[in-house]
Amino acid sequence: MLGFLILFPLVVAAVLFVVKNNQARKVIVSVSALVIGLASVLLAGTYLGAGGVYFEYMSPVIDYVCTGISILIAVVILAYGVKYRNVLASVLAIIQVVGTLVLEFGFAHHVTVQYGLYLDSLSLLMALVIGIIGSGICVYAIGYMEDFQAHHADEPDRRPTFFALMFLFLSAMFGIVFSNNMMWLFAAWEVTTVCSFLLIGYTKTDEAIKNAFRQIIMNILGGLGFLGALYFMVIGLGTLSFVDFIVYGIQNPVVVVLPVTCLAFAGITKAAQMPFHTWLLGAMVAPTPTSALLHSSTMVKAGVFLLVKLAPIFYAGTASFSGNFMTVVPSLMVVLVGGITFTLCSFMAISQSNAKRVLAYSTIANLGLIVACAGVGTPEAVWAATFLVLFHAIAKSLLFLCVGTAEHHIGSRDIEDMDLLFERMPRLARFMMLGIMCMFIAPFGMLIAKWATLVSFVETGNIALIILLAFGSAATFMFWGKWLGKLSGIAAEPKNDEITVHRSEWVSISLMAVLVIACCICIPAISWAIVEPYVYSVYGTVAAGIAADNLWIASVAVIFIVIVLFAGLGKSKARKVDVYLSGVSIDNSERTFQNSLSQETKATARNWYLESVFGEKLIAPVGTIMCTILIVAAFAVAAVGLPGLL
Repeated sequence: MLGFLILFPLVVAAVLFVVKNNQARKVIVSVSALVIGLASVLLAGTYLGAGGVYFEYMSPVIDYVCTGISILIAVVILAYGVKYRNVLASVLAIIQVVGTLVLEFGFAHHVTVQYGLYLDSLSLLMALVIGIIGSGICVYAIGYMEDFQAHHADEPDRRPTFFALMFLFLSAMFGIVFSNNMMWLFAAWEVTTVCSFLLIGYTKTDEAIKNAFRQIIMNILGGLGFLGALYFMVIGLGTLSFVDFIVYGIQNPVVVVLPVTCLAFAGITKAAQMPFHTWLLGAMVAPTPTSALLHSSTMVKAGVFLLVKLAPIFYAGTASFSGNFMTVVPSLMVVLVGGITFTLCSFMAISQSNAKRVLAYSTIANLGLIVACAGVGTPEAVWAATFLVLFHAIAKSLLFLCVGTAEHHIGSRDIEDMDLLFERMPRLARFMMLGIMCMFIAPFGMLIAKWATLVSFVETGNIALIILLAFGSAATFMFWGKWLGKLSGIAAEPKNDEITVHRSEWVSISLMAVLVIACCICIPAISWAIVEPYVYSVYGTVAAGIAADNLWIASVAVIFIVIVLFAGLGKSKARKVDVYLSGVSIDNSERTFQNSLSQETKATARNWYLESVFGEKLIAPVGTIMCTILIVAAFAVAAVGLPGLL
């Protein structure tokens, strides 16, 4: 089943790359997405509650294939670097491929990993996110890309490449979450990087190419950090087994400070934490399915997945602190970078009116919270981080898809143009409101996870971390609250723009909405069946972030809120009257009225963006400088202590 989930999307990608017929593409994408989703559910059902299952599997052929993948990736990047005259990307690609070849044939050729594949409850959760949400986004892309191509009819139809890259992405993500052999994991890691590069540059505009190269440069830097960790594992420990490395790191945290710092750096870049957050903001130029796939179920989740897996080592380093500052270096770097990113990006989201940019900053901020939880590393923090991963993936995918559909049908992705959305696209507006409420309102899952995060932070006694969480959460409440208020807006004459929405879009959006509701209602069961078994398998204790009774109360409350939100989705028989506009109405459809001076005034409800206080130009440099100093200092301390260890 693991092999099927890794290889089947790869085969589908190859088929879609050569299929030009739109109808055939629809069938292939829909059926393949259904198969992948069902396979991931079947796998989860088979191994539900598993602490850790390791599969004895070694293959020299796969070892060589992974090396070949690394070479191919470097060739692709080098070709684009030469074509667009980007020297830095070309140089980094050469360094990485040379480093990979030297590692494989100079040091690691004799190293074998007996258990090449594995799964645990965290892997199962990620598999469900990739298999259901990722596949759902691919289905959504069918109708969206049809409209996209219609709007760009003068450009070549590159949809075969687009859909091939989407499924290749899914294959690589399955490879990341199931690979115990670190060379295999690294190859899949780099495949997600190059797929992201090609998807961001899909439109081939100057801005798209510029942002694509920003992404590839930053993520190759993270890839070099990953590669450095592999060198240490082979030379210093004689293993490439991820599980063996984690066990050794828990027992000897001072010995693995440098490789853990390297892996944490790789996770930070992939998760778009400051100072690397700009690559994810630049990804907004890509079509909406790309944004949804990068920000919810793949790419950035690979980064936080790696950091959550490393959380026990961070915790062991902190717990074993006895005057040797080195042991807490990786944890301190991860916690502070995550905390600073969460707070500052939450502030910057307030100043944005572009809906996709708000979602981007919110994504970076929430990833920062997950990163900080991983850095704390306690059982309660890992419990909270796991739920943050789940609810962020579901809610953000729902919101990205809603924004993409709204943009195609109202002609704008600006929040200021959404104050009539509840009248013009009532069903879509309700789905969008559901996604927003899941992100910041009790009793929905995201706030439950944030409360567990606060509890875990309080237990550390770190006042600075608690302050970062408090202020970042306040900013989160503000930017989500004003978007939510905007959707209800000022009523006008209804004009239904939903009739032209593609069925594939409704199917995917509805799927995400059902997942949001189901996961919020089933949060006690998810905790019992998936999250707690993982925590127990790693720490030997079931330390849930929140008591089970409170989870059940939240579950029941969600049912009530959902009924209220969607009960009036059908046609209303209520009598409709003219809108009262604080004076004599002139034109209800234009929302104009006669004011007290007998002048014509248009009713508006513009939000506060506070650009002068929370603008990117003011806040971004502060976070970039602070996080850069933290990362450089962490590497410096880790490198200074390395000779003594050797």
